Amino acid sequence: MGISPSNKSFIHPDFLLETEAAKRLYHEFAKDLPILDYHNHLSPKAISENTIFNSMTQLWLEGDHYKWRALRTLGVDEKYITGTATDQEKFVHYASAVPFMIRNPLYHWTHLELERYFGISELLSKNNASPLYEQTNAMATSADFSTLSLLEKMNVERVCTTEDPLDNLEHHKTFATGKNRMQMNPAFRPDKSILIDASHFNDYIKALGTAADLHIKSFDDLCEALQKRMDYFHAYGCSIADHGLEYIPFREAPQSEIERIFSKRRTGSQLEREESEKFQTALLLFLGKEYHRLGWVQQFHLGAMRNNNSRMFKKLGPDTGWDSIGQYPIAQNLSRFLDALDQQDQLAKTILYNLNPADSEIFATMIGNFNDGSSKGKIQWGSGWWFLDQIEGMTDQINTLSNMGIISCFVGMLTDSRSFLSFPRHEYFRRLLCNLFGNDIEKGLLPNDLPWIGKIVSDISYHNAKNYFDF
Repeated sequence: MGISPSNKSFIHPDFLLETEAAKRLYHEFAKDLPILDYHNHLSPKAISENTIFNSMTQLWLEGDHYKWRALRTLGVDEKYITGTATDQEKFVHYASAVPFMIRNPLYHWTHLELERYFGISELLSKNNASPLYEQTNAMATSADFSTLSLLEKMNVERVCTTEDPLDNLEHHKTFATGKNRMQMNPAFRPDKSILIDASHFNDYIKALGTAADLHIKSFDDLCEALQKRMDYFHAYGCSIADHGLEYIPFREAPQSEIERIFSKRRTGSQLEREESEKFQTALLLFLGKEYHRLGWVQQFHLGAMRNNNSRMFKKLGPDTGWDSIGQYPIAQNLSRFLDALDQQDQLAKTILYNLNPADSEIFATMIGNFNDGSSKGKIQWGSGWWFLDQIEGMTDQINTLSNMGIISCFVGMLTDSRSFLSFPRHEYFRRLLCNLFGNDIEKGLLPNDLPWIGKIVSDISYHNAKNYFDF
């Protein structure tokens, strides 16, 4: 891409679009499509109550561990990140740090968010931090920036929020009774019942029993409790399950041994690794069969090494910026797990996400093993996730899927975010997608058939996900 004229703002209409074909693909076939955000961590309470935030900082910076991690790297004291500094001080420290985030995806996301939500085309820096805080804070605390207004501004058609089986879904129920253009559905995430070695496991199992109105005394009871909660979620519009695990274990064992392992842990004893993996395998297989029974889509986010900094984890808790890419055994166990479900024709639609880029080709080829023709793109390799949610990571994912799979089946982008200002990431993805296809047209690698290539772009941006999830 050539250097933009000095009178053109950084986030201009053709941002990231290098060729005329790319520009036409984006503006004619992708730009105006609605957004289906089928995996995120937004607050259903904030959506249901149409929350108005107390400050720009609360809306934009709180809970955003991407930004927190960058600030710490740049030497900003925790006081100005998660600490006791005022909201304006936190904003000013972030603004002052942004110029030094050059080439990090935060630099693009920050300016996209300022442009799309606030109409601000200035490059954020220490020099304009205070006046831009005043300007954005006045907007962020107005009714025009309520949660629903923000989602509608980005043309969001549906969000699927990630909920624990204990959740009573009260906010989803309330929202469903309103006359809202946008749809909100829960997604089921039962990881706390799977992580048997966690210190809180026994307390969690007791709480799960209460939620399911069942005293959990055995592994069979645990399965029954989860089944009851899945049926409850299903009744309120859930059609997606999600797991965030280091890796998929696969150690099969007889039912009697699984019961013994569960009983051992429930009495407070610690387990050997093999015992934990046998339990986890049994429970994941049970859940997978239930997802198939219900017609759900199962998602697996694999490869994160979480809470590495024990000192800061004790101080701030999880999801605060102390996670990184892990290195775990992936291929053989994942294949055996999917095959065990497929052998009984009980393999649900599945989306796999890798965090370690070294696993990309494994995931791209794994999905082809279980695409059996029963539905288009039944097994998916999901969009670049977390540390791979950037130009290089998404480009690699799209190119690798194109080479080793069928890109036209791809269900596209999601935010995986807690922030109500993260939805320009869909635009970012669509621009990148159009640029890749457009460049191939210009190089003669694809036919200069914009209506057909435009259809493929539109499908990846929106229609494939709508059909895949039966929305």
